[in-house]
Amino acid sequence: MSFLDKLERKFGKYAIPNLMRYIIILYALGMFLRIFAPGVYETYFMLDASMILKGQIWRIFTFLLQCPSNSIFFFVITLYFYYMIGSVLERTWGSFRFNVYYFTGVLGTVVVAILVYLITGHVYYLDTTFINASLFLAFAFEYPDMEVLLMFILPIKMKWMAYASMLMYVVNFVQGSMGTRIAIIVSLLNFILFFSSIIRRKGYTPKQAHRKMKYNKAVNQARKSQSRHKCAVCGRTDADDESLEFRFCSRCNGNYEYCQDHLFTHQHVK
Repeated sequence: MSFLDKLERKFGKYAIPNLMRYIIILYALGMFLRIFAPGVYETYFMLDASMILKGQIWRIFTFLLQCPSNSIFFFVITLYFYYMIGSVLERTWGSFRFNVYYFTGVLGTVVVAILVYLITGHVYYLDTTFINASLFLAFAFEYPDMEVLLMFILPIKMKWMAYASMLMYVVNFVQGSMGTRIAIIVSLLNFILFFSSIIRRKGYTPKQAHRKMKYNKAVNQARKSQSRHKCAVCGRTDADDESLEFRFCSRCNGNYEYCQDHLFTHQHVK
């Protein structure tokens, strides 16, 4: 049993189900602030290590209000995309593991921002950009051959988008500010540590998890479609209508079952 398995057994009940839904709500609130209260996020909610150490603890959480796009159109598309990949990852890993992955990225960003400030005396305003990017990398790692429509037109596999994302990591690291470099390092460390030390444990691979998810889905569908009762006259089953009642006829020779509409009107089998 891995360390994460032990954590899940002990603390799994505290996991937040549908976590991505709440993250999306935070982003929507961030867009609301950007439109109707410009400057409020930067003044009161941004991740500022110096202000956190002065007692503004809420910034540890409120920096998640930063919306991932300035354009309303791309903002909506981005929210849909991140909600989709976050929901799929949660179904693949389970709520606890998805919580661990996301909040490790968040807490890592906060801790590093504070440590860098204590060491250098400079405040680097880290945000959610590369936390979200690590979600995308995780999704591409799990489902490399899944196709999406780029700009709603061009079909492209997730692995190629991941390669492009890694190239942007390199460009941003070389050309970006020190704050950008720190954020990139934190997000990549979160991704690498999670997959190498926790998720890719013995007996587990992403393909196996995907097959298990498909198998469980097929089993659940088969259970729903499988009928236990069938009327010998009309052929209706309990899968057609759960409110139907079925009874065996004691006057028929054999195990003949009838629905409530034909129990007293059928011809007895002799």
